[in-house]
Amino acid sequence: MGFNLTLSIEDAIFQGGVRVHKMKLNNFLVRELDGRGVADTNRTVLLKEFFKDPARYVHDSEVLREIKASGRYLRAERAVREEMDMEEDVNRLYKNGVDNLLKWLVAAAEVKANVHEITKRFLDAVAEEASKPTTTSAAMKLEGLYESVYNARWHHVVEVPGGEGAGMYVREGKPKQSWTYKAVGETFEKDDAVQQSGEAPPVLMVLTSDRGWPYTLNGPHRCGNDLCVNCEVDRVWQIVKGDLTKWFSNFHLTLNPSPVPHVLIGTPGIGKSMAAGSYLLYQLLHCDVDKLQVVVHCFGETAYVFDKTTKTVTKYMGNLTSKSVLYGLWKSGMKGYIIYDVAKKGTPPDTDIAPCTGWGMIVVSSPNLDNYDKWTTQVSASRIIMNCPDKDDVKAMCVWMKQNRQLAEEEAEEEADYWKKVECRMDKVGPVIRYIFDQRPYKGRIVSCESTVDKMTLQDTNYYTVLGTGKMCGNYVSDKLVKVVRVRGSEGSELPLNALISSHLAELTLCKLATLMQQRDFNLLILAIEDDLISKALEDHSSFAFLSAAFVKAIIPKLTELKITANAPPHRCALRVCPHERPFKPCLLECLEKFKKKINIESRVLYKPEAQNFPLVDGFFFSDSNPKTLVGLRMTTAGEHHTTTSTVRQFTECLAAYFNGWEEFSEGLSWEMIYVQHADSTPMIEWQRCDVVNSDNVSRAEGREIAAFWEKKVHQYQVSVSSRDFPREEAL
Repeated sequence: MGFNLTLSIEDAIFQGGVRVHKMKLNNFLVRELDGRGVADTNRTVLLKEFFKDPARYVHDSEVLREIKASGRYLRAERAVREEMDMEEDVNRLYKNGVDNLLKWLVAAAEVKANVHEITKRFLDAVAEEASKPTTTSAAMKLEGLYESVYNARWHHVVEVPGGEGAGMYVREGKPKQSWTYKAVGETFEKDDAVQQSGEAPPVLMVLTSDRGWPYTLNGPHRCGNDLCVNCEVDRVWQIVKGDLTKWFSNFHLTLNPSPVPHVLIGTPGIGKSMAAGSYLLYQLLHCDVDKLQVVVHCFGETAYVFDKTTKTVTKYMGNLTSKSVLYGLWKSGMKGYIIYDVAKKGTPPDTDIAPCTGWGMIVVSSPNLDNYDKWTTQVSASRIIMNCPDKDDVKAMCVWMKQNRQLAEEEAEEEADYWKKVECRMDKVGPVIRYIFDQRPYKGRIVSCESTVDKMTLQDTNYYTVLGTGKMCGNYVSDKLVKVVRVRGSEGSELPLNALISSHLAELTLCKLATLMQQRDFNLLILAIEDDLISKALEDHSSFAFLSAAFVKAIIPKLTELKITANAPPHRCALRVCPHERPFKPCLLECLEKFKKKINIESRVLYKPEAQNFPLVDGFFFSDSNPKTLVGLRMTTAGEHHTTTSTVRQFTECLAAYFNGWEEFSEGLSWEMIYVQHADSTPMIEWQRCDVVNSDNVSRAEGREIAAFWEKKVHQYQVSVSSRDFPREEAL
């Protein structure tokens, strides 16, 4: 790559590049920080002097604080300090007679020990590369891959709204209009409020490379040649593109040495590596070759180098070799971008893998600090949090797979119901696309997930305190149960939030944790995941909020009775009369087809049906108030939620199937229904009817009897809730 053993140490390290530390302070402040801190007395001050004692040259402490908090200051400071360290090392080596790479190779250990570690590693790599008979001994040319990726074919999936022909369809080519975004903090979010004229944006875009992608050549998963791009994947590119655009506008390396480095964090198995990494590669290859000549896609110690000037791809194995290649490209004057995928646990990027100027980099990782923390801290990387795909994204993927006959044999037999099967799997194991499209990996995943919950011990409960927080998970927190959700910090920065991965596993996990944890600790956990529980997706597992004494105490004054007539006498609900009768532990009711033995009825137990189509309620508990009361909990976003006599009959049949002695216990039992709504929903204000409908399982006469019972014996209440209904001091 142009290195030879007679090359001087100074040329090997600096390779003729412009020195950042020799830039004038005032020039830096004007061009990079809008002139803040500029002073006539600083006209001749160099950056290297400024960074030794910033307060000596910028006297206004508030201005200095703003300057030091900026990303451009931090990156310039890093570049200057690295250059100063390297200059110091060069001088020290010259004094010891080490003035070229050959002398470095044979230098004594104590001489090498006197230089900074980053200099030592770099000189070791360059000297080893220079001592090889060729520079391509570890290289493998991949014929045709460059053209295949660069010329990948476009398709997209569109949704046709209601009416005849409604549904999702595959269209050839690139969509005429993609998604629109709005600036939030230093990044973007999809802007659904802006609908430009013309075609609606796609649900999904698909890129096909006939020879695959670096990920498909390197990864263990048979993910094929199709690259599915949803809005979350495209958003990552929009952020990177924005940084590149700013960089391209000013190539003076002392002013704008490199694009902003990023770390992309997301739940394992959602397509970060295949989709986001490969899509970045595709888009970077289409950037102006005069501005960006190289794109490198790394998987641990394996690097795929896409040279845009020669339109070739070379595969390099070994971390030392890959770094030598990158520095050789840098020396030759090329600018590039590195996509580094943490291919497996324990392979974080070296802090010096990217050349110090002229190269951008993004690290793609799961939320495990060991994978990226050291690198992120060293280079002041900006975080990008990638959400899991939503159901529309996955449905569009199913449409694409069906269109191209990519379904497994056992799935293709019931092609019409394929999306329903995938949706069911998604509800069980979460939006992890690696496991939901085929029956075999799904079965293995669900068994593994349920086993993880079943084997949970008291010690494990400490690890799950990360739920509802932005703390990065370590290896001890199972990614089978936790997903990463993007939230925004006070200044718009992207932050990760650990949430339960699916409603099914949330129920299993919370029930298990409730049996293992102390009541106070479980209440604190409920507080931590308040926004997950009290969300607009109330049908999932919001009834668990009723296990919190603080929550129940907060909502009691807000319970509004829904009367059948305006002049009907008021009725105080059981929770208001006996708040101590709230549920204190959960019990998950298996689907009846799996249920083996009836259980005894217990008061103050939150019964949570596992079946998603359970009739009438989302959860219920019994209160020992006088009279005994069944309290049904129904989570809804609608302004009304009427029921039918058939549904009520199905509910009582289920209770009889689950509980010993239900017939006797139910005599004289009072019923209450609490309709729980999000604070942003249209509140219920009227009595919810029980309509008599024709049904095979309920006769007309019985239907009228059930309807009469509903009107006379069932008391109804509505409450609007939000995370503000979790007063934290009450839980301590």
